[in-house]
Amino acid sequence: MKKIRILSIDGGGIRGILPGTIISYLETAINKIDPKGPRKIGDYFDMIAGTSTGGILSCLYLMPDENGKAKYAAKDALNLYLNQGESIFKRTLLEKISSGGGVFHSKFHSTTLEKLLREYCGETNLSDLIKPSLIPAYEMTDRKAVFFTSSDAGEDPIYNFKVRDVARATAAAPTYFEPAHITSLSGQIWSLIDGGVFANNPTLCAFAEARKTPFSTVLRESGKPDAPSAREMLIVTIGTGSVKKPYHYQHMRYAGEIGWLEPVIDILMSGNSETVDYQLRQIFLSLDAADQGDYYRLEPGLKEACSEMDIATPENISNLYQAGLTYVTDHAGTLNEIARKIIQHD
Repeated sequence: MKKIRILSIDGGGIRGILPGTIISYLETAINKIDPKGPRKIGDYFDMIAGTSTGGILSCLYLMPDENGKAKYAAKDALNLYLNQGESIFKRTLLEKISSGGGVFHSKFHSTTLEKLLREYCGETNLSDLIKPSLIPAYEMTDRKAVFFTSSDAGEDPIYNFKVRDVARATAAAPTYFEPAHITSLSGQIWSLIDGGVFANNPTLCAFAEARKTPFSTVLRESGKPDAPSAREMLIVTIGTGSVKKPYHYQHMRYAGEIGWLEPVIDILMSGNSETVDYQLRQIFLSLDAADQGDYYRLEPGLKEACSEMDIATPENISNLYQAGLTYVTDHAGTLNEIARKIIQHD
């Protein structure tokens, strides 16, 4: 049986460097044992999901080249953060003062981010992505969770968008960037914020989407199961840093709306990631012993890097990259094991 290989990436702003670094190593490890020759990370997974910064990475991994294969290698996506991260999260002293740290208006202008997404994604539509995808965002006006999937996009232009707009929407973190105002190919306007407000770890959403996906038809591979159960899935889910900033009782007991603004966003995002991990672990523990080990949650530490999502100084970018490399060094055995399974179910 060829299992459905699912990659899922958490949100976390500039901390996307961590999963980006890990996935770059994983791509290299797979290439070393791939009998079909070196390919790119988007060619190896059957579905990729991501929220916020993870959504941007997912979109890049699934961008098609002229032959319908993955356009960008994992290193290409990582370089967006390493080389352009500082410019995305850059602001002047006047902008820092006028925004009041995100209290009065969003901390950052989205101009640079939008320019880069246009450069990387061009005019590609969501329906053109090379594999099934799932990118969460939240519609403010209709007050509903939105799941951008290439499957829905291919069936109805109402759900089809430019990939650059999907990436912009899922990364519209409240207080950091203004909401995204995007238009579907059918002309419907959507007002969206970061999917991290409800699905910072989108793995369970991807699990549900996979349960109804006819993979043998979509992937044109007769050996792939349709609407797979958990035992027919190989799931790799990657976080953006396990060190959490503590909030102390004496400091928070009298905090008001402003005092709780940053902590509540942080707690919601990390709490969701932990809850989803718990739920999926219980699902896989209900399987036979041979299948229980096909759920991998990779959660790198931050080491000397800052836990804030928007600290994109050259020093912190370097620290995040080093933290990712440290995780790779410490967990090379696990990553190589994943690589072998990826090829096993190719």
